[in-house]
Amino acid sequence: MIMCGIYFIFYFFISWGFLMVSVYFMSKDLTLILEYDLVEFNSAGISLVLLLDWMSLIFIGFVTLISSFVILYSKDYMKGDLNLVRFIILVNLFILSMIFMIISPNLISILLGWDGLGLVSYCLVIYYQNLKSYNAGMLTVLSNRVGDVALLMSIAWMLNFGSWSFIYYLDFMQEDLSMKLVAFMVAVAAMTKSAQIPFSSWLPAAMAAPTPVSSLVHSSTLVTAGVYLLIRFNSGLPELMTYMLLFFSSMTMFMSGLSANFEFDLKKIIALSTLSQLGLMVSILCLGSYNLAFFHLLIHALFKALLFMCSGMIIHNFNNNQDIRFLGGLINHMPMTLTFFNICNFSLCGLPFMSGFYSKDLILEIMSMGVFNLFVYITYYLAVGLTVSYSFRLSYYLSIKNYGFFSLSSPAEVSYPMLFSMGGLILFVLGSGSFLNWAMFNVPMFICLSYIMKIMVLFMVLMGGFMGLCISKLTINYGINYNNFMFLSFLGLMWNMPVLSTLGANLYFLKPSSIYSKLFDLGWTEMYGPKGLSGMLGNLSQGLQLFSLNHLKFYLCFFFIWILYLLMNM
Repeated sequence: MIMCGIYFIFYFFISWGFLMVSVYFMSKDLTLILEYDLVEFNSAGISLVLLLDWMSLIFIGFVTLISSFVILYSKDYMKGDLNLVRFIILVNLFILSMIFMIISPNLISILLGWDGLGLVSYCLVIYYQNLKSYNAGMLTVLSNRVGDVALLMSIAWMLNFGSWSFIYYLDFMQEDLSMKLVAFMVAVAAMTKSAQIPFSSWLPAAMAAPTPVSSLVHSSTLVTAGVYLLIRFNSGLPELMTYMLLFFSSMTMFMSGLSANFEFDLKKIIALSTLSQLGLMVSILCLGSYNLAFFHLLIHALFKALLFMCSGMIIHNFNNNQDIRFLGGLINHMPMTLTFFNICNFSLCGLPFMSGFYSKDLILEIMSMGVFNLFVYITYYLAVGLTVSYSFRLSYYLSIKNYGFFSLSSPAEVSYPMLFSMGGLILFVLGSGSFLNWAMFNVPMFICLSYIMKIMVLFMVLMGGFMGLCISKLTINYGINYNNFMFLSFLGLMWNMPVLSTLGANLYFLKPSSIYSKLFDLGWTEMYGPKGLSGMLGNLSQGLQLFSLNHLKFYLCFFFIWILYLLMNM
């Protein structure tokens, strides 16, 4: 317990130090590359390169800030857990891996941080040791292995260029065909880590982890590592690849928003919301505005971490129940938590002058000013409408609907460390949007749109809110047509991606293996083979064992047999 407090103070002050230094670097437009020679042998040398600029420093500041509040939150959330020390060590390992990845301009050191994130994330997903957690952990780690292999292949290919520090080759990447292959591999790695289609199914499955882990790992740090890598490679991505990424990210944004409207698991709704925002970040990056993607990444990290912490408080007080149909009328029982929750939800929707508004509105208006096709335009606005829809539906279920849990139980906000950590983070959620807007975009952006396109965002927000209210009143009764129900389940199941990633991928391999198991391992061949032989030898050895016990009756039997043999041969 004391350890959680010490780590909170340590990370909190470290984060303020990084944030102050990042503001200084931003104002002076400084970039610092530190190169330390580890080994030098003749003409070959191994050096450790660290990149310190305002982007890496501010990201480290945000990671450590969220980590400090999450560790304080864990003090009460994980109270009574026998392995609390193990949990805190795993979280610390995760933070170190993330920091190492952020400050690396070198593919080898990025791989070390990248694999550290994947391994520690797997350990945290299977923290509650049950079958569901093991399955979710395997899906998470195997999906991410695809990206790790792509990163390894890009490292192998960069052997042709004399150095693994990709930062020196970014301008060269668009021209040279072999460097385009490196960019393609990096894009695949980013797609797996940021859970873009077709690797989306692992993110909702990873919600089997404890809620503080979801708050830190699966909302604000691990999943944004892929986006951060793409931001670093932004000038090196070929044009065709940005179009491909734009299509996949737009589809991810649309699919996750649609699925969240038919989901009833509280944590999975927030996970799908994270997926939607990741699609938004990757797509605006592909449209050329990497600084806007980073801006939204930072703001989203804050309000999504707090959203998970609020959901953890609700789950904690409802005896680990996560079904939103049971969680109604919470405004009377948990007013502080619901206030924080709704502020984050409104920020996610892009309600004016909330932190999310500053990034989402700017992203949509910059996209509207662009010269891209109608498909991207419509997908963006539909995704915004769906975001408001599932957010409003969630707020309606938790705040306004009738209390649906057991009438004898009455939840209450009794955990002061959890409330303090949530209250500390809400200040940053409210103020971060305008502060980052002033700090990052010191030159005002000129946006010129027609009246219809200008109010399009507001129109979609209102339409999304109305749609969310309608969906929250939707009930599936016995009279519903079976085909309609199948269509709804298709929408709610992330377009069948979890099935394709798990049973669909290995069903044809599992079926023959079960047949062979029944035929050979459990069939007659086993009885006539090694098992029958071992049984026969066992019986023989037991029979011979009797002769070694030196019983008198054996001696008498052998004596009579010997006499009988002699008489027969006379």
